[in-house]
Amino acid sequence: MKTALIVGSGIAGIAASIRMALKGYQVQVFEANAYPGGKLSEIEIQGYRFDAGPSLFTLPDQVEELFRLAGEDPKEYFEYLKLDVACHYFWEDGKQIKAWSDQDRFADEVETKLGEPGKHVREALKRSAFIYDHLAPLFMHRSLHQLGTWIGPQALKSYLKMGKLGIFSTMNKANEELFSNPKMVQLFNRYATYNGSDPYQTPATLNIIPHLEFNIGAFFPKKGMHDITLSLYRLALSLGVTYHFNSPVEEILVERGKAIGVQVKGKAVRGEVVINNMDMVNAYKTILKKQKQPKKLLEQPKSSSALIFYWGIKKVFPELDLHNILFSDDYRTEFEHIFKKGSIYHDPTVYINITSVYKNDDAPPGCMNWFTMINVPNNQGQDWDKLIEEARKNIIAKVNRILKTDLESLIEVEEILEPRIIESRTSSAQGALYGNSSNNKFAAFLRHANFSSDIKNLYFCGGSVHPGGGIPLSLLSAKIMTEMVGG
Repeated sequence: MKTALIVGSGIAGIAASIRMALKGYQVQVFEANAYPGGKLSEIEIQGYRFDAGPSLFTLPDQVEELFRLAGEDPKEYFEYLKLDVACHYFWEDGKQIKAWSDQDRFADEVETKLGEPGKHVREALKRSAFIYDHLAPLFMHRSLHQLGTWIGPQALKSYLKMGKLGIFSTMNKANEELFSNPKMVQLFNRYATYNGSDPYQTPATLNIIPHLEFNIGAFFPKKGMHDITLSLYRLALSLGVTYHFNSPVEEILVERGKAIGVQVKGKAVRGEVVINNMDMVNAYKTILKKQKQPKKLLEQPKSSSALIFYWGIKKVFPELDLHNILFSDDYRTEFEHIFKKGSIYHDPTVYINITSVYKNDDAPPGCMNWFTMINVPNNQGQDWDKLIEEARKNIIAKVNRILKTDLESLIEVEEILEPRIIESRTSSAQGALYGNSSNNKFAAFLRHANFSSDIKNLYFCGGSVHPGGGIPLSLLSAKIMTEMVGG
């Protein structure tokens, strides 16, 4: 049997291990941490459980496909439910709306509470579906770095619609042209944050994202997001994949322009295929530092990062759902702080994820587990201790104003995740959550390919390469990559 060696067990690395095992390879995965999953992990503190990383689940078929490929029934490993409410939105002036998964109900909610014509919501979601239908087959399911992607019938179909796909506009501009109420512009601008970008810079093609959440649906794994990691890890083990934890790769070994293995703990491990699931930038700086560097890609601006407070709250707030957003009053200035000033705005948009709403045992009785996050700049050497202290005060003050509470007195446990820790735990360059940012019209082309053009038998997957970050795209990166092996 040929051997495939995988660097990193993030969700794409796990998916790659499954696909390569099914392709007939003996697979070994080397992970620096003591656990699989990378960002998709969990934290347990004094009776509270938190999904540590990604909190939104879309395109569940990308997870189910891995089980079906292995001849298994996904339901035997992994169960999830579709959400009736994708997100609950709050503003400082007291306005609230629920983003119902039912489009008509969502449109009625928007029209009743914000005075925005419901037809505008339907048009936005229709537009999002149009972009998805024309671009997903190219940008999500195939490599942008192979000629065949650009000369087929699907590519021609998309070329003829270029003017309608938002390539030449920004997300914000497209949303301002469609919606009359600034709150709805803000709501749909929020989708830029799903890949760590700025809605005032990122192309309007990113309006593809609402299609995933509304037209296809938002979901919740019955055992929590971490169950995606655990179920796929168990599947990989059942297929004979070997995982080595606490085993950081020191170097990808290359001879005569060909990857021949990895060095771990001073020893060479040989294989016919090497797959890098580590952040692309840090991989070239460390385990590929002897090789030719893709300087243009390495120098691209990075996505935003996150500041997360995992709070055990000794109270139940019935008005809160699984996903909640408390919006800033000045969204543009908030993003200027993140991407231009490298700082945190004093009135940040606050995202609160509460899995105990659906999974009761994630918090003690009468309590809630708050995954409380704001978008922040990536790590550029800022005084993070000062920024975190100020942000914590501002977040609590904002929650108190909107929910009419005294949050500080309700916080029973606390743990913090911030850019420096994200960088150290996940090898993500500068703690950026999604690799390079998507703040220009060519961003899709400024991600590393799923293969090396210089080193034979070296492949790449994960959030820092094509097609991007987040669970669905990371899983798709593993799929695209695996289809190239041996091809």
